[in-house]
Amino acid sequence: MANLGAPGKTAGDITDELLTFNVENMQNNAKIIYYSRTFMSIVGGVIAGILGFTGLTGFLFYFLVMAITSVGLASKASFSVHSYFDGWNKIIFDGFLGGLLSFVLFWTFTYDLVHIF
Repeated sequence: MANLGAPGKTAGDITDELLTFNVENMQNNAKIIYYSRTFMSIVGGVIAGILGFTGLTGFLFYFLVMAITSVGLASKASFSVHSYFDGWNKIIFDGFLGGLLSFVLFWTFTYDLVHIF
């Protein structure tokens, strides 16, 4: 934070230092997170079904896939998350539950295809 009482600083200098965000870019970044989580949920569900995970093991695998996805998204943003998003919660939590439904759908479908016959 800039100090208003700092010598040599005027109010105009301080407003030049404020960060601005482009709303369209922020919405596009949020869509990319949502699509990435959905895609990784589908891939993770197919892998969990092929590997034959059942019960709690499958859900733990989902949390592992989402953690890897979060690290991947943060690394894509060069770990300077505040330049592209409102905060860390966008990368960590956005699309989490929607991805869970896709994961369970593809997990059970693939499990039935591979292990029932």
